Parts: sequence; structure tokens; C-alpha cells
Amino acid sequence: MSIRLEILAHSNENHARLGRVHTPHGAFDTPAFMPVATAAAMKGLTPEQVRGTGTQIILNNTLHCMVRPGAQRIAEFGSSHNFMRWQAPILTDSGGFQAFSMADLSTLDDDGVTFKSFVDGARVRMTPEVSMQAQNLIGADIIMAFDDCPPAAAEVPIERVRQAMLRSVRWLQRCRDAHARIDTQALFGIVQGGTFLDLRKESAQRTCEIDLPGYAIGGVAVGESPERIAETVRFTTPLLPVDRPRYLMGVGYPRDIAMAVAAGVDMFDCVLPTRNGRNALAFTREGTLRLRNARFTDDHTPIEADCDCHTCASGFSRSYLRHLFQAREMLGPTLVSLHNVRLYQRLMVDIRGKIGCNAWSSLEAAWPCLSAVPLEPIGEIE
Repeated sequence: MSIRLEILAHSNENHARLGRVHTPHGAFDTPAFMPVATAAAMKGLTPEQVRGTGTQIILNNTLHCMVRPGAQRIAEFGSSHNFMRWQAPILTDSGGFQAFSMADLSTLDDDGVTFKSFVDGARVRMTPEVSMQAQNLIGADIIMAFDDCPPAAAEVPIERVRQAMLRSVRWLQRCRDAHARIDTQALFGIVQGGTFLDLRKESAQRTCEIDLPGYAIGGVAVGESPERIAETVRFTTPLLPVDRPRYLMGVGYPRDIAMAVAAGVDMFDCVLPTRNGRNALAFTREGTLRLRNARFTDDHTPIEADCDCHTCASGFSRSYLRHLFQAREMLGPTLVSLHNVRLYQRLMVDIRGKIGCNAWSSLEAAWPCLSAVPLEPIGEIE
């Protein structure tokens, strides 16, 4: 296979596992968090800065790269690795989630999705075959099947969720047939089914009948409560093969990541660290800080005293960071995003350490944010 999962240890307190995934562009440790470089760029951060946070793998989005600069243009550079100067593993999202997140710009049918370009309004048609062709051109190490991601179960009838689940399985078969680079790119299937556990079970069975290098849990970051997310993840994860990477798509609060790791998930992605960083919301071990608040006007301390990120280690104060946002200086989003990505990677390092030495029960004491209620995300297209 184009990638290989090496399991190094299991927790004796839950289903968490420590591992390493080997890809054509190097290995990454699991559990892993992938920051999102949507259009072949981590907004406000250079590849060198991202590497300095301890990030080992990032995510590009296929639809965004198709629209601009174009998958063919990226291919002319050899791959997204060369185009964006990131010589480490990359995963591409297929564009299926954008049919949900950009519902006002898309039309869904049994064959695929038609998008209205967010650049110039032009018609963009995405099918399983188009998604595979684009992802083959972009050249990521791990590519995702094109799926139908429905809204939260509370917003749509069960018939719609079942339709999406069955459609995702049919589209996965088409993706497998259209995938032209099986030796160098690992195709992951995606389990759907909303919060309906019987549909999750059926989806996992149908999806895993197709032998693939890895499998993902999709459709649990679309408006559900943390409790329903946890129930769905804990139910679905054991249904996935133990010898393949398990990826929970789009779930990114620290407490949700820790919950899913304990259930046996290996990979995560989310826009929260960078999106919120650009909007003056900082993550810390204790919880979150809105740095635009007036209480930080004369605060001489860094975001977090014991953080080793460039922002905190260089002594940039909360007062200065607030000033940057008040003055609309682009340095503010860069510094807070840099801190947030490093905070997430510090969490993953600690999680991996706790699994390795069977000390999971001490994790929450070291990370109070895992039991805190996080501030709501700030809306913005990533």
C-alpha cells in the first residue's frame, strides 16, 4: 500500500493508541493533528513557521485548489508539496464537505455536486471522477473519497441521512475505480450516517468492504452537540479496521480530540486554530481568551507563560497583541495563529506521551481545557 500504519503502543486505560504513519513524503506520529492549508497555504504562516510548531502533516482542500490556482497548474510543479514548498505529508479533502458548508453555492444530485465558484461565479462540477482526477494532479499522500455530507440529523429527516450514506458508498466505489495513482496516494473511505447509530453501522460495513489504506468518520462536525459527537465517535470507531489509520474529519476542539483519541482515532483536522487566531481568539491549556477584550489593554503577560511557541517565547504581550488587532495590523493574526497551532501540537505531543507511558488519567489535570466549555468559533470562510 502507498502508506503504512505502525502501531507502537496501546493505552491500558482506554482504546487510545500510539503509532506512526509512513507515507511517500515521510512519516508522521499519531495521534496527529493536521492544520488546514485550504488553498495550498496556511493563512498568515510560512511553511517554515508551520514546521516550527511541530506540525508533521497538513491538509489542502481539493475544491479550493481546483478553483484557484487549478489542479493542473499545481501538477506542473510536480505536486502541492513543491508548489507550496512543504516537503512533508499532505492530505487532501475531496470537496464533499464543501457541498454542506457552501450549500448556498451548490446543487446536489445523485451524480455529484455543482458549485458556483466563490471566485467568479462560474459553474464548477464535482463528481467522484473529477475529485479523483484533481486529487491525483494535486499529488497529496492521502486523498479522500468524494462523499455526501448531510446537515446535522436534527435539521434533516433520517431519509436524507440514509440517502447520503448510500450515495457516499456508491461514490466511494466510483472513486476507487477512478483513482489513477494507487501506488503513491492512499485513498480513504468515509463513513457517514449522521448520529443514527444503525446507519453508522451499515455505512461502516459497506465502506470497509472496500479494501482501502485508511478510513474516516465524516459528518460529525456539522452542528451536533458534543454529547452526540462523542456517542457517534465511540460507537463508530471500533467498527473500523484496527490495522488502518482512523481519521475523524473536521472535529477540532481539544476536548473532542481527546475524547476521540480515547476511542481509538488516529488523525484529526480543523480550521479552528488558524481561523480563531485570525480573529483574536487564543487557545490555552486553561481554555480560550478573546484578546480584543478591554481587560487585556495593559496586560504585560504573554498568551501563556509556559508556552514555547515563537509568540510567547519572544515575549509578545497580550496588550501588544490586542493593539495589533485594534490597529488591524496583519502581524496580530499571524502571531496568534502561530501560538494556536503550536498549542494544538503541544497537546498532541502530550497525548502521545500519556499513551506511551500509560498515564492517560493524568491528561485532564495537565490540560484543564479538556473539561472546559470552549468559546464558539468565529464564522469565516477558511
